[in-house]
Amino acid sequence: MKKIEHYVNGAIVEGNSGRLHDVLNPTEGKVQAQVSLATKSEVELAIAAAEKAFPAWSSTNPQRRARVLFNFKALVEKDMDNLARMLSSEHGKTLPDARGDVQRGLDVIEFACGIPHLQKGEYTEGAGPGIDLYSMRQPLGVCAGITPFNFPAMIPMWMFGVAIACGNTFVVKPSERDPSVPMRLAELMTEAGAPEGVLNVVNGDKEAVDTLLEDPRVEAISFVGSSDIAQYIYANGAANNKRVQGFGGAKNHMIVMPDADMDTVVNQVIGSAYGSAGERCMATPVIVPVGKETADKLVEMLIPRVKSLNIGPSLSEEADLGPLVTAAHKQRVADYIQMAVDEGQDLLVDGRDFVLEGYEEGYFMGGTLLDNAKPEHQSYVEEIFGPVLQIVRADNLEEAIALPSDHQYGNGVCIFTRNGSAARDFANRVQVGMVGINVPIPVPLAYHTFGGWKRSSFGDTNQHGPEGVKFWTKVKTVTQRWPDDVLSSDFTIPTMK
Repeated sequence: MKKIEHYVNGAIVEGNSGRLHDVLNPTEGKVQAQVSLATKSEVELAIAAAEKAFPAWSSTNPQRRARVLFNFKALVEKDMDNLARMLSSEHGKTLPDARGDVQRGLDVIEFACGIPHLQKGEYTEGAGPGIDLYSMRQPLGVCAGITPFNFPAMIPMWMFGVAIACGNTFVVKPSERDPSVPMRLAELMTEAGAPEGVLNVVNGDKEAVDTLLEDPRVEAISFVGSSDIAQYIYANGAANNKRVQGFGGAKNHMIVMPDADMDTVVNQVIGSAYGSAGERCMATPVIVPVGKETADKLVEMLIPRVKSLNIGPSLSEEADLGPLVTAAHKQRVADYIQMAVDEGQDLLVDGRDFVLEGYEEGYFMGGTLLDNAKPEHQSYVEEIFGPVLQIVRADNLEEAIALPSDHQYGNGVCIFTRNGSAARDFANRVQVGMVGINVPIPVPLAYHTFGGWKRSSFGDTNQHGPEGVKFWTKVKTVTQRWPDDVLSSDFTIPTMK
């Protein structure tokens, strides 16, 4: 059976802990590989490799660092099909979704190639008599990323792309559910010209995570996963004097106004709610029609579309969605559906009994549609993370704004309307970090920044864009004066002289 190890100091390193985790094929419901789970000492070796590589890499000029990323981008594009198949076979998302996963990561690599401009500081000439001020953005040192199962290509590249461009060295701890893509990305980074130790991958569980949190050589950590773990990462990392950003769960709402184009709404929500089997922090698991007529029309149009979803194996080019990642996660989603029914929601389409012919052991689930969810329902409050769409009816725009604003999560929200005034008012007042107007999944492009509010985000700096450069660097400010024989030499601090 295939065994997945670690990638340290420019080479694959065999794990010696004796602890292994099964890597499943969600389409077939079978174990396809095993991944080594690192010990504390193995993680420390990766940190040491990154620490050793840092002085030379951080002193490499930004143009040369950018050239490595340009090379990396070209190699990833060349390897796209292989990466997509690798990703689909371990995660379960379809091939088009897998290619999108890789491409959205590459978008940030493209942004990071502009680091010679992005890392420039500021300069003020003549701040005082013969005094100039300037600032420099300098790398932090050894940095780390703890990445989720649902985007095994995109999220690692969001993290290490900007961090490495800024002159840091990096250790990735990917999800043990689908570790092959991060391993391959590290190989491609070395092939692109990154020195040994600049990008390392250690596979592991809580032991590996806690080692990264506690080791004083790690200066900064970025995390994406559940909110409870994000809060744990943030609290423990900060307690160990690290810079930390932790991105957690979501319950994104789509508001549908009475004047919205309903055909567009249905087409968009089918993809955003059920694509990638709903296993996306920017999925749309809640739709809020405003007014009874809007809600009734939406239900009428959604039911046949949800029933006709094309569900297929992960390597399919045509399927709308593939299997969920594990049998345990499938059961968790099914339990939430039953919870919603028990809470009094109307089960309009039930996907729990779906079986894909020829793949009876796979972790497949059909699309589920629930109506009349209420703000007090636990299944509405919590993140389901599956192909489940809940309808929460609102009487007016005020109620619609209050639903996502009052929710514990604040990742993304969107509104569909033809009314510019209503859209502008909504975008201004809704208490959510990322807003879409007639856009169902409002993930900003790489040169802007990604991040939610409330329990969707811990820390005060977002992913990628200018905020990413800010997170992965520290500012040094220099006040300089070059006196000559004519100038007085008694200047110390600003005075009234």
